Amino acid sequence: MKESISNQKVLITGLSGFVGSNLKRYLEDDYQIEPLSIRFIPNQKFVFACNAIVHLAGKAHDLKKVSVPNEYYDANFELTKQLFDAFLISESSVFIFMSTVKAVADKVDGILTEDTIPMPKTHYGIAKQKAEEYILNKELPKEKRVYILRPCMVHGPGNKGNLNLLYKIVASGLPWPLGVFQNQRSFLSIENLCYVIKEFIGNQKIPSGIYNVADDESISTNQLIRILGKSLNQKTNIWNINSNLIKAIAKTGDILHLPLNSERLEKLTESYVVSNKKVINTLGKPLPIDAKIGLIKTFESFRN
Repeated sequence: MKESISNQKVLITGLSGFVGSNLKRYLEDDYQIEPLSIRFIPNQKFVFACNAIVHLAGKAHDLKKVSVPNEYYDANFELTKQLFDAFLISESSVFIFMSTVKAVADKVDGILTEDTIPMPKTHYGIAKQKAEEYILNKELPKEKRVYILRPCMVHGPGNKGNLNLLYKIVASGLPWPLGVFQNQRSFLSIENLCYVIKEFIGNQKIPSGIYNVADDESISTNQLIRILGKSLNQKTNIWNINSNLIKAIAKTGDILHLPLNSERLEKLTESYVVSNKKVINTLGKPLPIDAKIGLIKTFESFRN
């Protein structure tokens, strides 16, 4: 007799994080959620009894660049190896590994797809890529399914991050001075990510493999500023200052340690578009939240 979905147990690592806490709320009406608090310890063995494992735990990308490289490999590669090896000999049927688009590329020319040849540049991305390779090179028993998810920038209520910096600029009434730069970026609403994970857990027909996860529409920074203004019910000012002047100011910022430097300018104006066609075609239905609506939900949460 097939087990009732309400009796199925989903083990989640990294449950206290932004994605984990949201995923728990999203799944708990249909599944029994069991947390697994883990960190890398050499030669440790895991034993668990659950239907599915969602591995979210790991070391996030360090924007301040103060982390020791080995911390990334221990948390994102070695720990994943230990957990996946335990999954292979367990009775669990589903393993979902939360990787990242940064396991493929830090910069994107065109559109990032699952077929893009991985060339990660950071210790964070390299460690995630090594974990992906380890999983894919293992022989998978027929009754098991394994999914490697590569989300782009995840946002939602409760997650401040870089979007909160833009929010503060618009809320203060300051003009956005980088309007001359044209870019497109992919974002991912936390609700869409949780939806994909739930579908992968419950749908036995979805084949194992790598899946990019992104909202349907890419958004420019100028569009973000306008969406922010809409959520605040205020007019936005976008200035199209000469790009060469902006770049000169940023170079000065490199020397004088100003808020705007060359690296920050690149992050604010670069394009990073991620294709979600594979996951959409596989699911056979659209994601529940429109990209702009998801962003408005996030921006509105910053008021509290």
